[in-house]
Amino acid sequence: MSGLLAEVTGNLGSIGYGLAAIGPGVGIGIIFGQGVQAIARQPEAYGLIRQNMILGFVFAEALALIGIALAFVFRT
Repeated sequence: MSGLLAEVTGNLGSIGYGLAAIGPGVGIGIIFGQGVQAIARQPEAYGLIRQNMILGFVFAEALALIGIALAFVFRT
């Protein structure tokens, strides 16, 4: 039975970060996609919508940066 098991060696943090980066990537896409639609529907609210889009982008990107930092901090 032991012949069926595979051993994985090395730092798996890069694989974990790659999988964790999917969430913020999708979130940023949704933020800007919905923001463009909102600006197209209400051009007079451009300033407020743009401000909220940038704030949402910053929060989503912060999650990705925390994820890459944790991959280096908690090495196994």
